[in-house]
Amino acid sequence: MIWSFLKIAVFLVAVAALTLGATYLVERGEDIRVAVAGMEFTLGPLQAALAALVVFAAVWLLLRVLGLLGAILHFINGDETAVSRYFDRNRERKGYEALAEGMMAVASGEGRVALAKAAKAEKYLGRPELTNLLSAQAAEAAGDTRKATEVYKRLLGDQRTRFVGVQGLMKQKLAEGDTDTALKLAEKAYALKPRHETVQDTLLRLQSDKGDWKGARAVLGAKVRQGLLPRDVHKRRDALMALQEAKGVLAEGATIEAREAAIAANKASPDLIPAAVMAARAYTEKGDAKHATRLLLKAWEAQPHPELAAAFAAIAPAETAPMRLKRFEPLLKLRPEAEETRLLRAELAIAAEDFPAARRALGDLVDAHPTARALTLMAAVERGEGADDAVVRGWLARALGASRGPQWVCENCHNIQAEWGPVCDNCAGFDTLSWREPVGGGVPLAHGAQMLPLIVGQPHPAPQVLDPLPQPPHAEPLPPSEAEILAESLGNDPLSEPEAVALARGMAPKN
Repeated sequence: MIWSFLKIAVFLVAVAALTLGATYLVERGEDIRVAVAGMEFTLGPLQAALAALVVFAAVWLLLRVLGLLGAILHFINGDETAVSRYFDRNRERKGYEALAEGMMAVASGEGRVALAKAAKAEKYLGRPELTNLLSAQAAEAAGDTRKATEVYKRLLGDQRTRFVGVQGLMKQKLAEGDTDTALKLAEKAYALKPRHETVQDTLLRLQSDKGDWKGARAVLGAKVRQGLLPRDVHKRRDALMALQEAKGVLAEGATIEAREAAIAANKASPDLIPAAVMAARAYTEKGDAKHATRLLLKAWEAQPHPELAAAFAAIAPAETAPMRLKRFEPLLKLRPEAEETRLLRAELAIAAEDFPAARRALGDLVDAHPTARALTLMAAVERGEGADDAVVRGWLARALGASRGPQWVCENCHNIQAEWGPVCDNCAGFDTLSWREPVGGGVPLAHGAQMLPLIVGQPHPAPQVLDPLPQPPHAEPLPPSEAEILAESLGNDPLSEPEAVALARGMAPKN
C-alpha cells in the first residue's frame, strides 16, 4: 500500500517537473535555426528538445538493428550468440521434459515409451551419461536385453558411468546364469566401489558358490572394517569360510596346511561342530590325543552332536567296548541330561552288552520324545535281554513312522541336508543350517541309524512252496505289507548287539 502510494507520488512529481521545464523553455528560450542541404529549419526551444529525443531514439534503434544483424551473422557462422543461447535453452527445456517423461515411463513399466523418450532426450540434450542410463533401464523394462547390453557397454567408456555399466552387465549375466562372467564383473565392480554393499553381497555369494573362500574372507573382512557387519557375525562366518578353505586344502593333499586351517577355524568359532570335528581329526592324525580330547569336550559342552562322538571314538579306535565306555565318561558327564548324551550312553552300554544300563540311559525318551533312533535302540535292548521277537517287531514298527530326530535344517527354506555345508543346497543361503529337529520328521538319519536293523539279524530263508495255488491270468502281485517287511528284517542268525550297534555308529572296536 505504501509502496504504491510512493510510486504514484514520484510519477506526479516527474510530470510536474517536465511541465515546468517545457513552460520555462517556451517562455525564456530562443529559437534554434538548423540548415541542412540548403534547407533551413527554425525550431523553438520545446521543438528542439523533442527533436533531440527523436534523434537519440533513432540512433539507439539503429544500433540495436546493427547488433541484431551482427548476431544473426555470428549465429549463421556457428558462434555463440544470444540467438544461439535462446535456441539452446529451448532445446534443453525440451530435452529435460523428455528425460522426466522417460523416467516416469520406466517407473510405470512402459519400456517402449521410455525408449522413445530417451532417444528424444539424447537428441535435445546431448548428455549420454544421463540418457544412456535411462535407455538401459528402459530396454530392461521392455525386455530388450540386447539393447540394454549395448547401452551398458557404452557406459563403460565414461569414467563417471563405468561402475553403472559394470553393475548392469553383472546383473544381466546373473540373470542368464553365466556365473563365471558375473564373478569377474563383480570383482571389477568391487574394485571400483569397495564400499558398495550390494556389490559386496553379490561378490560374496558368487565366491561362495565357486569355492573361492580366500577371496570371500577378504571381502568379509572389508565389510566388518566398514561397519557393515557385526563383529560376532563376522567371527562365525569367517570361521565357516576358514573351515571350507581347510577342506579345499585337504582335498588338494596338503595335510599340514589343512590341519592348521582346521585348527584356526575351530579357534575362531569353538561351537562350530564341523570345525571342531575337522580340527580334532587333524590333532588325531598328528598323534596329539590330548588336544583332540580337550577340543571335543569343549564342543560337546556347547552342543552334543553325533559327529563329535564319532570323532571322539576315532581318537582310540583299537580300544574294547568297556574301555571305550570308560574313556567316554568325561564326555558324558558334561551334559548328562541332554538327549544326545543319553542316546550315546545307551549305544555304548549296548556295545558293552550292559543292557540294563542302556535301558536306564534311555529312560523315558521312548515316551517323551520317541525318535527313530531311540526306538531302534530300545528294540536292541529288548533283543539283548531276550525279549520275544514280537516285542522287538513292535519297537521297530514304531521306529518306521517316528521322527528322525535333529538334522541339519535350513532356517530360510527348511530344507534338510544329510551333511553340513556353509551354503544351503536349496536356497543358497549362507550360514543358514542349524542342528534341530525338522517339522514332520525329515529324512532318514545320516549317522548309521539305517543300519540298525542289523541288530535283529538276517532275514529267514524263504520257505519252499511245493504246490502253489494257481494265479488268475494277468494278476498283479500284491505289494508286501509293512508287517512282512518287518518280518523280513528279523532272522534266526542275528549279529551280536555290540557289533551291530558299533557298526551302525561307525565306532566298531577292534578286538
